[in-house]
Amino acid sequence: ARFGAVMCCCGPCAMYRRSALAMLLDQYETQFFRGKPSDFGEDRHLTILMLKAGFRTEYVPDAIAATVVPDSLGPYLRQQLRWARSTFRDTFLALRLLPELDGYLTLDVVGQNLGPLLLAVSSLAALTQFVIAGSVAWWTVLTIAAMTMVRCSVAAFRARDMRFLGFSLHTPINIFLLLPLKAYALCTLSNSEG
Repeated sequence: ARFGAVMCCCGPCAMYRRSALAMLLDQYETQFFRGKPSDFGEDRHLTILMLKAGFRTEYVPDAIAATVVPDSLGPYLRQQLRWARSTFRDTFLALRLLPELDGYLTLDVVGQNLGPLLLAVSSLAALTQFVIAGSVAWWTVLTIAAMTMVRCSVAAFRARDMRFLGFSLHTPINIFLLLPLKAYALCTLSNSEG
């Protein structure tokens, strides 16, 4: 938000100028990926189109919005699969745009995508050592814990809200459910099914 370049204006929370949307409507409605129509992840795609056209995307901290969220595991995992595919697709599309916006944004977006990769590598290293040697190296557990606490601490500091530290409890869900799902998403980017 400091750079006027929020990378994803979430669907139910986003508002656009009508004139800006009208200008980009053709590109927005004809979203393709690898020659196939892409009909999900439209909020991230539209945000990137806005940024490419030179518009600013802002965060409004006092805005209030309502949305429907999954209330069971199956729909939650389908949602996360769609989001992971969308994030990968549009990150690839946005990489050329990022340096024009700001160098920090490039670093941030690359870091957001490398973070899960590093977590996956750490988790695979721990699993491999556990299978081969019957124990988990302390450095693997320490790396995962450190990555988690740094990320949660930054969020808590920036939001000035200590509740963000509790998000560290999301790490086991991330490791055992979402990382395999993200790997599957990366391998099936052309698939439009949720």
